[in-house]
Amino acid sequence: MSSSGSDKYQYLAALSVNIISISYGAFCGWPSASFLELASENSPLETGPLTGKDQGWVASNICLGGLFGTFLFTWLADKIGRKQSLLWMALPNLLGWVIIPFASNPMHLIIARFIGGAAGGGCFTVIPIYIAELASDSIRGVLGVFLVLTCNAGVVLAFVLGYYFNYAQVSWIVSTLSFVYVGCFWFMPETPQHLAKVNKIEEAEHSLRYYRNIKSNPTKELSEELQLELQKLKTTEKPGAEADDDDAEATGVTWADFAEGKTRKAFLIGLGLISFNQLCGCFAMLNYTAVIFEQAGSSLPPTVAAIVVGTIQLVGTYASSILVDRLGRKILLLVSAVGIGLGQSAMGTYSYFQVLGYQVASYSWVPIAGFSFMLLLAAIGLLSLPFLVMSEIMPQKIRSTAIMMLMSVLWMISTFVIKFMPLFTETLGMHGTVFMFASLSFAAAIFIAIFVPETKGKSVEAILASL
Repeated sequence: MSSSGSDKYQYLAALSVNIISISYGAFCGWPSASFLELASENSPLETGPLTGKDQGWVASNICLGGLFGTFLFTWLADKIGRKQSLLWMALPNLLGWVIIPFASNPMHLIIARFIGGAAGGGCFTVIPIYIAELASDSIRGVLGVFLVLTCNAGVVLAFVLGYYFNYAQVSWIVSTLSFVYVGCFWFMPETPQHLAKVNKIEEAEHSLRYYRNIKSNPTKELSEELQLELQKLKTTEKPGAEADDDDAEATGVTWADFAEGKTRKAFLIGLGLISFNQLCGCFAMLNYTAVIFEQAGSSLPPTVAAIVVGTIQLVGTYASSILVDRLGRKILLLVSAVGIGLGQSAMGTYSYFQVLGYQVASYSWVPIAGFSFMLLLAAIGLLSLPFLVMSEIMPQKIRSTAIMMLMSVLWMISTFVIKFMPLFTETLGMHGTVFMFASLSFAAAIFIAIFVPETKGKSVEAILASL
């Protein structure tokens, strides 16, 4: 069941659904190059150059939009299905890009970032659910990493386009991805588990056969693994009146479900991973990539440095996609957290010596190397794998609700960290801010070593049993 032939439609579905993640990744990387243009004396905004305060609001509002999108699209995923919810994400994604070229003041940019961020909230909530429900255990890891891999590809795309085009032209170019996404993903079936939950057991079986690349009338007997999957779908079917309930999927999900010992532990592990995903500071610093290098006095032009760093991060995520089903999730998360802390420590040390007045001009490569190393290791684990692990460890009954709650926490932490990043650097200095993030990264390593289970190749039932 794990041969390339049987998996090809799962890979096709994962690639198709993550086209929108490329667009969202570009949305995340857009401020890096665009802020330099918008904050310059020749700012195209009618209100003049973008101030530091405005930059904070424009950068962070993507997270407030993500919080809204998390609730909206998780609710839609339960009401109208995973596929339809995912298709509707194309609308805010497109609107977010289209508004930017017409923006004449910071408020217009803030609105655009909020709308585009809503699509991102849906991406990081519904796509992990979609992948977890269609993927075979043997390739669930690599398919799950596609989300962050494509998002990072979008970040690099924004950096590169920002080097050659102005901020408005970049928006028009990337907006075309919304149409490509709908055209490609339109033909994918709904997930087998969701169809079974809404009492469409025959359609669920057809969907499972499609994703496992097995025809409806196979010439040979079905494998034991597929028979087991089909049996699980049939046991998910809801009988009688319960099947007619419009809220069939949500029915029965109460706080008592979270009180059960193993479920509570799974949720707390997910909460820890999601929190450290943002508290390590990598995502916040990514929004200010070009600015960070400019302040560090790097000899490279800030936009070029951003492209180099973005490419390294993309390489890290690609390495994660290769290693995640070989080495496992836990070891990658652990190495990642330690590596992030070391990279940040190098950056902080350079910045501290600079503040003390030491001659560090000959070591201007240190912030680039430290930042690149930090993002490389972050992409391998702590920035990419929490979304996969939280979808793997949650029981099917509460998966949608739990992921919605966890992603809400993520967006709130992310909004706080990004919004106050300029304040941190002003009050603590760049060195103090980076050292603060480094200490949190080392704390994440301790948490992962003690509490996070290995989920590689295991079913949800096996994972919960190991908690």
